[in-house]
Amino acid sequence: MNRTYPLWEQHCCLPLQSNASVEDLLRYQRPAGSYVSVNVGYSPQTRADSTAIAKSFAWQARVEFPEITPVFSVDGVVEIQESGGIALAFDLEDSNPLEGDLANVSYFCDLGVRSMLPTYNYMNAAGCGCLDLADTGLSGYGRDLVAEMNRVGMTVDGSHCSVQTGLDISAITQRAMIYSHSNLRRLWEHPRNITDDQARACAETGGVIGINGVGIFLGVNGPDDDQARLSAMADHIEEAVGLVGIDHVGIGSDFSFDADDFREEIEQNPSSFSEAYTAWGPLQWTPPEDVLTLDQVLRERGFDEPSIEAVYGGNFARVAREVWATDG
Repeated sequence: MNRTYPLWEQHCCLPLQSNASVEDLLRYQRPAGSYVSVNVGYSPQTRADSTAIAKSFAWQARVEFPEITPVFSVDGVVEIQESGGIALAFDLEDSNPLEGDLANVSYFCDLGVRSMLPTYNYMNAAGCGCLDLADTGLSGYGRDLVAEMNRVGMTVDGSHCSVQTGLDISAITQRAMIYSHSNLRRLWEHPRNITDDQARACAETGGVIGINGVGIFLGVNGPDDDQARLSAMADHIEEAVGLVGIDHVGIGSDFSFDADDFREEIEQNPSSFSEAYTAWGPLQWTPPEDVLTLDQVLRERGFDEPSIEAVYGGNFARVAREVWATDG
């Protein structure tokens, strides 16, 4: 008998503004419940900027949208999912909002940030990004950052990092790492996609690779290619399972509710992107409504029910239960 499972959406994006509404997250609601991690900052944001965004999103969830509940522990996630609600946590897509102070890892963890990328596309104080031409990996500060994230209970995320930075993370982390929203370079050659070595090294930490639904990272970026994008997501899931095993694959769709804002961001901040982002036309994404049908797509491809449950959320939940060991 076909079953439905709670979704663990490891990364999506609302507008990076404190006055943005979280209402769009209701599109992830499903009878079996959902967990959604929402970005609250990347390289342009300061500590104050990301603080304001996280506090606003959490306040709205508590006061205006009872279907959405901020969570700080895996037990909290399970409780909300079992009620059919949406469990909300946050992520940072760059370490710049820390402003160089490792004490801010704990600070943001207290605000509900449960994962963070050391770098976003280009080199910063922590290490190199996936668009850098020279790749020297994690810096000394970056290594200290990984250690502090391990200590605090925040998951280290290698998405957008360079190949060597990702490999360095996997080599030194004491807890499982993730690639929250990264596809496989073996299927589509793009600097944002990860190599086989990165995927294997992540899995060796006990980690999970979250397959995303972004057109330029799937090689399917036409505005009318919605079903082809969903099929391409399933291709990457199948390929990743074959490469690293069923226990190390999940979903991080990277859906941008702020699609127009993001396209404008690419135009206004070209230093954060490259031709690899702009050469394919306006970016396209796989919306929540399609992501919520991935279980059926996988079922049609021969995935059994335990495997679907693992990919849909069980694997990321396992990593969270391990890493968020200092739940508050």
